[in-house]
Order: sequence, then structure tokens, then C-alpha cells
Amino acid sequence: MINLDIKNATEALNILRSKKDYIPPFEIIGQYRLIDTGDCPEATVILRAHGREMHEADTGVGPVDALAKVLKKSLKSIFPMINRVKLIDFKSRIFDSTTGTAAKVEVAIIFSNGKDVWRVTAFSENINRASFLALIDGFEYAILRSKSERPEGKKPAD
Repeated sequence: MINLDIKNATEALNILRSKKDYIPPFEIIGQYRLIDTGDCPEATVILRAHGREMHEADTGVGPVDALAKVLKKSLKSIFPMINRVKLIDFKSRIFDSTTGTAAKVEVAIIFSNGKDVWRVTAFSENINRASFLALIDGFEYAILRSKSERPEGKKPAD
């Protein structure tokens, strides 16, 4: 049996974010926007990284795909290594099914950059919001991971 070392990125990020000196590599300005007519969802996001603001929109085959694409589109100009990041698996789970459509949802996404594999989870009453939060964490972890792999003083090759 093959042993895969799937990192718990949610746990690592929670620990990092608890530190007073932690500065995330990017921040979301405001909220995402999602237009989903059932055909070709469109997502819009504004984010800030390295003193630059990016306002982007993109479409996808579903809401999660649109959200992932718009985040990648926004981040890749500053963090080119984001192009290597792929979503490998997506799962959602409903908590307390007695609350029906208002139930809290957990989203779990597995990512890979072709070398490492990591998992993130997020919760919300809104499955799209939980997905967006998980995507943010997955991309943030990818950026932090690539920074930690560079020798001191070296700039990224890509």
C-alpha cells in the first residue's frame, strides 16, 4: 500500500494565525460575489497582496470551480507557483440534518502542487461560503509552503 503524507493545512494555518506576528501572504477585501444562474457561474473577488490590489472575475463549470479559478487568476501574478496548485478532491458534509437547508456544512478540499498534498476544511451554513474559505486556506498554505522551501535570500524561479 502506498503511504501518502497528506498535510493538515487547516491545523497548520490555525496555529500560524494564532501567533501575533503572523502576516498572511494575501487578504480578501470585502466579500466574494457569486452569480449562479445554473449554467455558467461567475465569481468576483478583490484581494490585496504585496501592496497591490487585484479585482478579478472568472467563470466555471460550477460555483466552486468559478471561485477556485478567480482566486488563482488573482494570485498568480504575484505568486506564479499558484499555477501548479490543483484541487484533487472535494467533499461536503451536512451537520445536524434536522435543520434542513439551514444546516451547517463542512467542506474538505485536498490540494496538490505535484509534489506535496494537503487538506483543508471549513464550515459555514452556506456551502459556497465554506468552499470559498477552504479555497483561501488551500492557496494560502501553498504560498507559505513554497516560501518555506526556498533557500534564504533566493527568489522563486517561477
